[in-house]
Amino acid sequence: MTTDLSKYDANTLPNADVLKRQRYAIIVADWNSEITFALAQGAIDTFRKHGVEEDNILVQHVPGTVELTYAAARMIDEYADMDAIVVIGCVIQGDTPHFDYVCQSVTQGVTILNAQGNVPVIFSVLTTLDKQQALDRAGGRLGNKGVEGAYTAIRMANL
Repeated sequence: MTTDLSKYDANTLPNADVLKRQRYAIIVADWNSEITFALAQGAIDTFRKHGVEEDNILVQHVPGTVELTYAAARMIDEYADMDAIVVIGCVIQGDTPHFDYVCQSVTQGVTILNAQGNVPVIFSVLTTLDKQQALDRAGGRLGNKGVEGAYTAIRMANL
């Protein structure tokens, strides 16, 4: 049995009249692009589906997952009118501790940005044991974590 983890109740979101005036950013890591680009597209499609104007969705690419925190901090500084930021990355465990360092770095960085800032930064980073798990969460049998990120961004922007 498969479960789509990306299902949500759209009734918990504000109406399109509110969302068409809001601005959202998606910062996507290019590393593991087969995964991250699918996540980013899921987020974009979700924002559009609920009425966010295409011109109000800013997409920024960074080389890897560690760079997401820096880019989010810069985005907050440069675009004060951003309602929320979704950071998208994918870290697949290998044979070295690099996985742990990357995951800890981005998790801690996003946590600090959320604690210190006025703009919610939504963590849509996959941390998986293998590529298949990532594919399952990037539009596969378990949904799309980018969809979840956009939904969460809208909820947090309208808290």
